[in-house]
Amino acid sequence: MSELANINIAILILFLPLVGFTIVLFFGKRFSKVYLIEVAIITLAFILSLVLGYSKLTTYINQDLLFSFTWINFGNVPNIGPLHIDLGIKIDNLTVIMLFVVNLISMLVHIYSIAYMNGDKRFSRYFAYLGIFTFSMLGIVLTDNILMMYIFWELVGLSSYLLIGFWYEKKSASDAGKKAFLTNRIGDIGMFIVILILFTNYHSFSFDYIYSQISNGVLPFGSEAWLTAAGILVFMGAVGKSAQFPLHVWLPDAMEGPTPVSALIHAATMVAAGVYLVARIFVMLTADAMLVIALVGAVTSLFAATIALTQNDIKKVLAYSTVSQLGYMVMALGVGAYSFAFFHLVTHAFFKACLFLGSGSVIHAMHHEQDIRQMGGLKKKMPVTYYSFLIATLAISGIPLTSGFLSKDGLLAGTLAFGELTGHWLIPIMGFLVAFLTAFYMFRLVILTFHGKPRNKEKYDHTHESPFVMVLPLIVLSTLSIFFWYTPNPVSPQDGWFIGKWVQTPHTVVPESARFEFMKTDHVEEHGETAEPETPVVHSHMYEHAMHWAHYPAMILSILLGGLGILLSFLMYQWKKISADKLAEKVKALYNGSLNKWYVDEFYHSTFISGTLGLGKSLSWFDKWIVDGIVNGTATLTRLFSRISGLFDTYIVDGFVNATAFVSGFIGLNFKKLQTGKVQTYIVLVIFSILIIFFIIGPF
Repeated sequence: MSELANINIAILILFLPLVGFTIVLFFGKRFSKVYLIEVAIITLAFILSLVLGYSKLTTYINQDLLFSFTWINFGNVPNIGPLHIDLGIKIDNLTVIMLFVVNLISMLVHIYSIAYMNGDKRFSRYFAYLGIFTFSMLGIVLTDNILMMYIFWELVGLSSYLLIGFWYEKKSASDAGKKAFLTNRIGDIGMFIVILILFTNYHSFSFDYIYSQISNGVLPFGSEAWLTAAGILVFMGAVGKSAQFPLHVWLPDAMEGPTPVSALIHAATMVAAGVYLVARIFVMLTADAMLVIALVGAVTSLFAATIALTQNDIKKVLAYSTVSQLGYMVMALGVGAYSFAFFHLVTHAFFKACLFLGSGSVIHAMHHEQDIRQMGGLKKKMPVTYYSFLIATLAISGIPLTSGFLSKDGLLAGTLAFGELTGHWLIPIMGFLVAFLTAFYMFRLVILTFHGKPRNKEKYDHTHESPFVMVLPLIVLSTLSIFFWYTPNPVSPQDGWFIGKWVQTPHTVVPESARFEFMKTDHVEEHGETAEPETPVVHSHMYEHAMHWAHYPAMILSILLGGLGILLSFLMYQWKKISADKLAEKVKALYNGSLNKWYVDEFYHSTFISGTLGLGKSLSWFDKWIVDGIVNGTATLTRLFSRISGLFDTYIVDGFVNATAFVSGFIGLNFKKLQTGKVQTYIVLVIFSILIIFFIIGPF
């Protein structure tokens, strides 16, 4: 297939969901089955993504396919020269794999939703929202520049707001939508600032052009510090979208949306956008930026895992599990395990979507009951849901022969290698501790939900397996959680086609001085010679050797810790050898902290939110009593002055004028009788006047 044909297919994949959104939005109320068009369109987009992926990964495996056009042309700008803004798409191995993941999950969620959302009063609108979200996410995946990514980034935020708050008549749902939207805006500020920095320095938004300039030594404002700042600011966008600490608080609340939405947005696509963004800008990250990213990811992963231990809402457990696993991916990118971070993104998309859809199947069967303390014994009633849920749980726990084992093994090996070379051992310690906690809380979820005796007999008696359109996606996703889809070797992902051929760590473009450099003492270089002490070595060479060393220790330790977590979970919740209630009582402070999410939401509410509301009230008071007071006071004084002036004008000025006019008129009215025009009358009046004067004054 030609390059042009591949590019045309990619453009078609991008705009198909937008077409579906438009059709369903305008004709949803008129035709009850119009949502099937949206399902068919997403299915077509998935098939086309398979065609494009096959072509790219077989014919153009080491070649990027590019297409761009000039959107805005500013002409010749003084001191800059020709200036224009281009939009375009870039198709590389990362792109086609993400297209496959996004379209597959979206298609399965569409199919699943036919049964799950059946009877909802806004049924067609729901499918329209799924379409606009898929379009937005595909735009992020396909773009070749950071401006276009930012545009679709914000569209993803908008569509997720619509889906999270879909049942907006519920206050909790509408509040969750607003919380997600506003929290993401905080992270997006950093991304917006870095766009300004990059365009100011390079006069282009293109990833490839910016990277070529950096590799030629053209740094933002001529400083490595600014390059580090740029990497961290871009990462801020990922902190918001991928729910990293401290902006993780929106994702658990977003479970207020429909459960299929949780699978689409909060397991496989939207939250993965942040990780995908960091992978896209990985080559421009300096050592300091990567260390910050690694620490944020490790802290997020452990922090969320400790909260998931005690949650009783089935979706909340999976939500905090998602935050934890996203932290894993970010941590892997920070320590340099690029390939395994993306590998875990893909595997996590499948098994976590399976878990969310499995939870939706349980909630649907239990008549919208989400408390796992009200469940139990569902294994017999829902066998397909149970076994698919179990396979996905084994995968997220990192058990051998699953996809999660492969990606988690490589990821943890990367942290071990990083600790060995840099001395930052806290990061791998947190990573392995999370592996133990994940296995524990996930099997706690499985046991309390599916094993044992039913704790709510009434709801249990009415429970049955979900319809075929709901269990089919579970079967597909659980199958994709098995190792052989990624590598023929169940213990070494490096030997498989996914990592070895399709996803390789790209070459960095940052200056030598800004890379990781280690002092070699007894490490052996590629040529088999021992290096001289204190010789600086570029990160990639030493890291590759350290990864080979760390592979088996990481694998063995990961299996042991995962097995220990599963064993402890069975001892506490299946076999009752350890009392969970007594243990919680012994560590009551820690238990309450975990149960209440370490009071982060309360802290935010009492500080930032209350502070913002307080500032708003203060500004409102200032506006009402000071600004409006001055304005209203001035208006009152003006009206008073106008009224006095009006009274003065009415009674004084007009009174004097009118009185003068009246007197003049009265005199004129009376004197006009004397003006007869007859000489005889005038003579008589003169004589009469003389006589009067004579009598008054007297004789002369």
